Amino acid sequence: QVRLVESGGGLVQPGGSLRLSCAASGSIFSIDAMRWYRQALGEERDLVAVIGSGGTANYADSVTGRFTISRDNAKKTVYLQMNSLIPEDTAVYYCNADIRPSRFITSLPYWGQGTQVTVSS
Repeated sequence: QVRLVESGGGLVQPGGSLRLSCAASGSIFSIDAMRWYRQALGEERDLVAVIGSGGTANYADSVTGRFTISRDNAKKTVYLQMNSLIPEDTAVYYCNADIRPSRFITSLPYWGQGTQVTVSS
């Protein structure tokens, strides 16, 4: 069974930094795109950043220049480095990945449980 487990959330002051991690485990043949989403209270879940298996990354306009997504394929882990945080970044951050559990199965979407990020003084 495939699992995604996030870590690294917490409380940070405006202007501060946090690094989120999301590790995949279980029966995994390969991992395609990996993404970070976030959902603020009362809002829809929005895409923050995506990184392909080759390392190509794209970002939401609201985080471009402040956030960096990266991945370590050997560790089956995706990261989100968040700098210059502002209160509007407060949300639950979710990891998402397209994973092939075996070479006989096409990619399926998997989600982590989410980690809270709060930006406040």
